[in-house]
Amino acid sequence: MAVLGRSKGREPEPQSRMLDVTARMEGSLVFQEPVNLRISGRFSGSLQTRGELTVGPQAEVQADITGESIIIAGRVNGKIVAQNSLRIIPPGVVTGEIWTPLLEVQAGAQIQGSIQMTGQGSWMGVQEVAEYLEVEPRLVEQWAREGKLPAAQQAGQWRFEKSKIDEWVSTQKSS
Repeated sequence: MAVLGRSKGREPEPQSRMLDVTARMEGSLVFQEPVNLRISGRFSGSLQTRGELTVGPQAEVQADITGESIIIAGRVNGKIVAQNSLRIIPPGVVTGEIWTPLLEVQAGAQIQGSIQMTGQGSWMGVQEVAEYLEVEPRLVEQWAREGKLPAAQQAGQWRFEKSKIDEWVSTQKSS
């Protein structure tokens, strides 16, 4: 699994970090820092990104994708979890499961699968919830497995909607 994160020295602004993947790639990519990522070639595996992800019109992606803002103009087969928004523009085709609070599908784009409109608020992973609640990640996973913490499994990973975590915290404080 490739994990791309913070390097030493001063970080450039997220808008200036652009990565264009034009080759054929397989595997797991995780971006811990925001980056504007564009996939123009073929990619298969899993992808977790922060910032904006664009799947270009010539791209073919067979992957489970978790990201903040996603734009699809190519072909994607897999589960998509867009924490902020998902735009599908022609000639984009998505086959699979979509989880997002905001979805825009332009005329000429296609969706084959299911859509879960996740309501307001953003999604967080185990590490983000652990930091937010100031507990160990293993405890967050345990609470999710036991149903004590509101969570959903997506692409084999626990996902948490921030607004539901906030509600849960409120009920815990009042108990």
